[in-house]
Amino acid sequence: MCGIIGIIKQNDANIANDIINGLNNLQHRGQDSTGIYTLYQDKFYSMKTMGLIGELMKQYNSEQNTTLKGNIGLGHVRYSTAGTIDLEQTQPLYINKPFGISMVHNGNLTNVLELTKKLKEKFIHINSNSDSELLMNIFAYELQCIISNKTTENLSKKSEIIFEVVEKTMAQCRGSYSVIFLINGFGLVAFRDPNGIRPLLIGSQKQNQKTNFIIASESIAIDKKYIIEDIENGSCVFIDTNHNKYEKLICEKDLTPCLFEYIYFARPDSIINNILVYEARKNMAVFLANKILQDYSYILENLDVIVSVPETSRYYALKIAQILNIPYEEGFIKNNYILRTFIMPNQESRKNNINLKLNTIKEVFNNKNVLIIDDSIVRGNTSMQLIQMAKDAGAKNVYFGSLSSPVINKNIYGIAIPSREELVAYNKNNTEIAKILGVDEVIYNDLEDVIESCRICNPEIKNFEISSFVK
Repeated sequence: MCGIIGIIKQNDANIANDIINGLNNLQHRGQDSTGIYTLYQDKFYSMKTMGLIGELMKQYNSEQNTTLKGNIGLGHVRYSTAGTIDLEQTQPLYINKPFGISMVHNGNLTNVLELTKKLKEKFIHINSNSDSELLMNIFAYELQCIISNKTTENLSKKSEIIFEVVEKTMAQCRGSYSVIFLINGFGLVAFRDPNGIRPLLIGSQKQNQKTNFIIASESIAIDKKYIIEDIENGSCVFIDTNHNKYEKLICEKDLTPCLFEYIYFARPDSIINNILVYEARKNMAVFLANKILQDYSYILENLDVIVSVPETSRYYALKIAQILNIPYEEGFIKNNYILRTFIMPNQESRKNNINLKLNTIKEVFNNKNVLIIDDSIVRGNTSMQLIQMAKDAGAKNVYFGSLSSPVINKNIYGIAIPSREELVAYNKNNTEIAKILGVDEVIYNDLEDVIESCRICNPEIKNFEISSFVK
């Protein structure tokens, strides 16, 4: 789960500023590292930093904006699910053959061993254990093979070449991938895996005689002046250097987007697969409130206050408070300069940063029965510490509600849940989970209701990727 962006604008555009602005709006999708590649007069320019986009902005401004030239480029914020966390594996990645290719990738390939073996048999050297590097080398190899067999006349039909390369790449790569390539002499190439597990959208804006294009992981990275649409699952979009757009469905399968995007990862104001994330989460809040009314009505008799885990759960806690007719209060105050704990690289850093991330307002909790609302419970670290903080602030009874259903399985499509044993809900019932968390009751949404919350917004989506919620 990373954030990717690719932009092509008018010839006089300084694309780096637009990419930086887009990455700022995608920062929630990755905080390990940031990178930008641009292309100007057949030369690639790059800048990479560890950490947040602010670190790259400092470097960019200190070099007086001279290091990222051009009107076409890529950007990436990384959340590491494969490979190591270092500058070398910071994207965009680059390979100089056959024309000079840069790439950004969001997702996880599931047949890494097979692809590694295949590339080694072709004597292609792999520098890391990154699945993104494998994907880039597969694409570059297929492009090299196709152009070596083309006549000069056929080489002019660049869209046909690109679609053939993508078809061969898709045939070999399994898993989740939303990808943007920047190819010298060609332009931007974007494609999405056949099930559309990870999101990818494109925006267009007519300006003078040409059209500007932005391709990104979420709609909030695309200027609202642009006409925005999803890139279809299994489709490829090619935008050449003259701003002509070509599109082809390469592999037709049912759209199966990741359910966790709507529960946690995406920003509430994003529209993905024609679903406004805010509306989907609001529907989840309604289902959870109705479940409390039906199955946990006994806690309402003495419930004094509903509190959210800032900040993504605030809107939904307010909705639940409205339905239950219970007062809502801001009980936890968030330090906005602490990173998202769920996507931190190890357990120790997650636990340490939770303590720094939140503080309580004692008066909200003292001598009260409290219902805390969060979007999900994964490992349980945040939930346990929040519950303890509420008790330390004087809460009498603490109940915990999750918009998500129990997370009980690992995810192989781009979420860092490497083992089921890390998950607080794995092989446990609600009573056992509540005991571990130190809470009087833990209340989860039913999986069917979470799915329905999204499907209400877009009935055309029949299935969602739900591997984290099923055995």
